[in-house]
Amino acid sequence: MALPRTYESQNCSIARSLEVVGDRWTLLVIRSAFEGVRRFDDFQDVLGVARNVLTDRLGRLCDEGIMRRVPYQERPERHEYRLTRKGVELWPAMMTLLMWGDRHYAPGGAPVIIGHRGCEGTLNRHFACTACGVHLEPTDVEPRPGPGA
Repeated sequence: MALPRTYESQNCSIARSLEVVGDRWTLLVIRSAFEGVRRFDDFQDVLGVARNVLTDRLGRLCDEGIMRRVPYQERPERHEYRLTRKGVELWPAMMTLLMWGDRHYAPGGAPVIIGHRGCEGTLNRHFACTACGVHLEPTDVEPRPGPGA
């Protein structure tokens, strides 16, 4: 059940944010976009989500300004879905959720390690590289298989 769209009794930014990104498929679409997935069929292949659910989530993310549709083919017309600046701003929250899940729900070790591109280091909880100490942004990292992969 979705949270109500009106917040007379919920003056809370977490509640408002959850209304937009609090659905499981929505977060997995965003995760996949950070991993470089752009096209509808690729999202479907990676996620195993029903077409109608994926259509709904991508439409909602575009309506909210988190993703945007970018044409890549004219005949037939096809689009890619790319994160906007607003969408990229979700990266720290996504990485924090990933790290929390690794600590509490990955008994075999992290399935994915967020590595510093071009460096042997990985992302730490302060969003810095464990090897060189530089502050990392989404474009500085790449997913790598972890011990729990």
